[in-house]
Amino acid sequence: MKAFHTIAIPHRDILEGRLTMDVFAADLWEVRQKRGPDEYKDAETFFRKTYLTQGMQDLLGIVEKRLRGEGGDPVIQIQTPFGGGKTHALIAMYHKAETWKAAPVVIVGEKLQTGSRAENFDTLWGVMEEQLTGTKAAFSSPVPPGGEQIKQLLQGHAPVLILMDELIPYLNTTDAVQVGDATLTTLTLTFLHNLTNVVSEMGNVSLVLTTTPSNPYNRTARGEELVAQLQDITARREIIKSPVQEDEIARIIRRRLFGDMDLKGAESAVAGFVEYAEKEGILPTGMQPSEYRDRFLDAYPFMPEVVDVLYHRWGSFPTFQRTRGVLRLLALVIRSLKETHPPYISLADFDLSDQEIRQELLRNIGPEYNGVIAADITDVEAGSKKVDVSLGRAYQGLHLGSRTATTIFLYSFSGGHERGTTLGDLKRCATTLENPASVVAEAVEQSKGKLFYLQDIDEKYFFDNQPNINRILRTRMENVKEGELVQMEQELLRTRIQGGNLGVFVWEEEGGNIPDSADLKLVILKKGTPEIINGILTTKGLTPRVYRNALFFLYPSESERAGFVHTLKRKLAYQSIEQDKHLSLSDEQKKDIRKELKNIESGLKESIRRFYRSVAIPDRKGFKETDLGIPTYGEDKKLDQAVYEKLRSDGEILEKIVPLVIKEKYLSGKDYVKTEQVYQSCLKTPGETRPIRKGILEQGIAEGVRMGLFGLGELEEDTPVCGYFRQQPSIMLSGNEVLISELLCREQKKAEEVPAGAEGTPSYSPLEPLRVGKKIEGGKPGTPTKTKDSIQLRFEIPKGKVSNIMGVINLLQSKFETVEIALTAKQGTISEQDYEDKIEETFRQLEIELKVDAV
Repeated sequence: MKAFHTIAIPHRDILEGRLTMDVFAADLWEVRQKRGPDEYKDAETFFRKTYLTQGMQDLLGIVEKRLRGEGGDPVIQIQTPFGGGKTHALIAMYHKAETWKAAPVVIVGEKLQTGSRAENFDTLWGVMEEQLTGTKAAFSSPVPPGGEQIKQLLQGHAPVLILMDELIPYLNTTDAVQVGDATLTTLTLTFLHNLTNVVSEMGNVSLVLTTTPSNPYNRTARGEELVAQLQDITARREIIKSPVQEDEIARIIRRRLFGDMDLKGAESAVAGFVEYAEKEGILPTGMQPSEYRDRFLDAYPFMPEVVDVLYHRWGSFPTFQRTRGVLRLLALVIRSLKETHPPYISLADFDLSDQEIRQELLRNIGPEYNGVIAADITDVEAGSKKVDVSLGRAYQGLHLGSRTATTIFLYSFSGGHERGTTLGDLKRCATTLENPASVVAEAVEQSKGKLFYLQDIDEKYFFDNQPNINRILRTRMENVKEGELVQMEQELLRTRIQGGNLGVFVWEEEGGNIPDSADLKLVILKKGTPEIINGILTTKGLTPRVYRNALFFLYPSESERAGFVHTLKRKLAYQSIEQDKHLSLSDEQKKDIRKELKNIESGLKESIRRFYRSVAIPDRKGFKETDLGIPTYGEDKKLDQAVYEKLRSDGEILEKIVPLVIKEKYLSGKDYVKTEQVYQSCLKTPGETRPIRKGILEQGIAEGVRMGLFGLGELEEDTPVCGYFRQQPSIMLSGNEVLISELLCREQKKAEEVPAGAEGTPSYSPLEPLRVGKKIEGGKPGTPTKTKDSIQLRFEIPKGKVSNIMGVINLLQSKFETVEIALTAKQGTISEQDYEDKIEETFRQLEIELKVDAV
């Protein structure tokens, strides 16, 4: 679409920056003196740049009719709010006076000469005579002339147009001047009373005056009293007219600021926006597209909201003269946009980094908002600029965060109680035609978390000079103590440990405090320092560590530390705010704080998982590192559970051992290997795969024996004796118990096979568990089998015969509910460490309660 300044051509003085305030300050006295800008003193320029409202046309018509002696109201009082066009209307009449062939009298109260004595004052009657006759001969006295004298003066110069402006400042001054027993103010009011009577009697004299001061600082209690007196004097003779109606403001502004207008271009630009707005559903509630289109065309190149906000909201400030202030501000905006190419001008296009624009606004709301604008909108690190970036690359160049914040700022102020704007207004005013309006809604949502002075109350957004929760939050975050962070991190870690497969030690850096046992253990460290990891791996206190392969380490990923610490600080800060009874928080703010705390609490689970994700695993060179990776959305695994699953999936720990792996790994090229050696190597040799518990290896061995992949037996005088092959074994993983190669087991079995019934040879295989009560010889067929309901045996096991006895125990356990063994070992020694690690640990893992301790 075309740029607005190629459709509506700004006046040259705007583009060239000749924007002193007097360009927009209408001054009737300066016009009468042939001074000031051409926009006012030159009649042709004035009318070219002035939009003649219906009210002004009516005024001109009434006055012209009166001066021609064709009737019309004799006295007209013009009333408008500040900057509403009173003086502008008087200037229009002054320029028309020449056309009407009328003698103009211009009295501007604040321009009249004053002093400490009455003779030093310009009086209204003296000025009137001087302008009509060139001298102050008859009306030089501080005492006003009577009605007949006034009438004679006016008749001598009729038709006469008397224009009076800014009388209240003058009357305030004359209050202090005594003339006999009266004040000059009293005498002036008497003159005005006489004048209105005379004007009403004469058919070709018109009196037009204003009764409210243009300068808001002149609105004193005495000033208000004088206004009432003045209005009372003229009330019987006057009509009250307003030259500007509300729906004409936009056209007045456009005529004053722009010259040529390409109407078709304007219609095209407006139609494009209305089509977009209708599609996006962002037209004002209850307004038809055609109605909004007409309002936009009247105001183009400004959106109608620009005029509404400036004229009604900012215009309600006593310090903001409506028409003049709006013109000045919009002229600055136009100039700031001359190098850009927007198809229209919205509130979002106001460049608040432009110091002239900013100062025009600050003049009405106070300098304290200078910091607000900087912190949230214009500075390099301003929150709105962060929103610009966070909305995504596709929208970065549109500056939707800054546009949204600027729009909210302009909607935030008025001289009354109205402040703030809705999401619907923001989507319409801050959007561009290049993005979905929904992106503005996202910008608003992000702004609530990034801007310090943005308030959100009752679904209205506005800026205030008091910091919002975000600012308080940031201050509290900056003052969080290191000790608080450490305590919270440690507490959080403990809540994120499940327990079970891995024994967990949190922030334990002393190796002496970590048991040297066969249990798999996870040590969670504050930092993954290699010296600490190696120290724990190699030593337990002052002694070398035996079970090195049973340790794993979890520690933070340093790239995630800043984000994690930030989250902890936010939680601590929000908790501090929630508990602070001195803060005056609204119910909505309290609700938001509770919501944020809930979100942070939920997010911390993922945050600590992202932070603690580096894992160290023992290997032959010391240790190797792996990464748990980023948790998937919604994942709620405890830390030790996540580590366990990672180790299991990577084959570092085993929940099942395939028998063929045992055969290939431990019996390849060997006749036998001790089972205890196999088990201990898994836990002592760094880099070996580890069964999650002892029973996993036992299950793998048992399955391999049943399958006939290898056998299980005892080492007797350095000779492996196969006790179990292709049958369910009993496994100890200790002593002289050995895994025996399949070939050797088969050979032993074959050598032991003897024909049944041969002399001196038992009729059972030594590989078959011995059955108590079986009669080997001498039994008679048909003899009833004798039974025992309990058995008590006491015997000494010869060395190398443990595996054979296990067959007997298996048989007994299959026949009886309870088998209790009392075991005595003597004539030897065992270390306390071996007793704890190999005997007590075995019984613990088998869940067998030891009823009698070692002596």
